Amino acid sequence: MKTLLRSTLITLLGITAVFGSARFVLSHCEIPCGIYGDKTRVEILSEHITTIEKSMNQIMELQKKEPVNYNQLVRWVNNKEEHATKIQHIVTQYFMTQRVKPSKKNYVDQLTSLHGMLVYAMKTKQTTDVANCKGLRDSLHKFAKAYFSEEDLKHIQGEHKEHK
Repeated sequence: MKTLLRSTLITLLGITAVFGSARFVLSHCEIPCGIYGDKTRVEILSEHITTIEKSMNQIMELQKKEPVNYNQLVRWVNNKEEHATKIQHIVTQYFMTQRVKPSKKNYVDQLTSLHGMLVYAMKTKQTTDVANCKGLRDSLHKFAKAYFSEEDLKHIQGEHKEHK
């Protein structure tokens, strides 16, 4: 009995170690469930850009201090990287594969601005140049302008001003 209990406990600890340390990413399923909103995705993208910019500023400040706090520096670099990856995921897995349709008006403008976001997200991983955050914001704005109706765009811009 003790051997069985011990074996079960070791198995449970092993399972917990494997699954407990894994990073699970919550993402949108690729079926048309209709529970995710395009406007919300744009707001989330905007928040990621703001977080990347804050991370870049923190990295630049930490590099100036003596002695350098490498733990905090690495944490801010990881944070910047994580949010840039989330942008890339939303752009590709949500908008490019599910929402942007070749038959829709402004298709080329939508794709071009989404591609710009992917490139700028990549550049934010490579540098601490906050100009890349501006490029991300500009690309997001161009995408929203090409993707949403004028009425929706006014609503999104109004919400964005309220959150500042």
